[in-house]
Amino acid sequence: MKILLAVDGSKSSLDAVDCVIDHADWYREKPEVELVTVHLPVPKLPRMGMAVGKAQIERYYEEEGQQNLAAAKRKLDAARIKYQTRVLVGDIAESIVKQAKSARCDLITIGTRGMSAVGKALIGSTATKVLHLSDVPVLLVK
Repeated sequence: MKILLAVDGSKSSLDAVDCVIDHADWYREKPEVELVTVHLPVPKLPRMGMAVGKAQIERYYEEEGQQNLAAAKRKLDAARIKYQTRVLVGDIAESIVKQAKSARCDLITIGTRGMSAVGKALIGSTATKVLHLSDVPVLLVK
């Protein structure tokens, strides 16, 4: 069983991590986890390239992403569940669904109340969008 586990560092996303860990014994073998966080793209401004280079922006995405993944990685390590991490950049829901397809995941697990800009505006809207876009089964963790 391969599970895409989407996290953003919020309590709700860590509840989703706990859910995967708590139910790992439901499967014949421990699940393989694709641990993902998604960063919204930095807005492109005129002449931004003169002040900030592409490498700096990529480093920013990676540092922010690793910070969002850190607590989930600690929990999965303690539970001895194998995982691969990915820091994605783009629309949050669309990036999650696209990664689940490309990684051939059997399930997407996501918390319902995250820290994304979209999530703050409309509670659960990212999770709801993932649910509507995905052909892969989605487990929403409240």
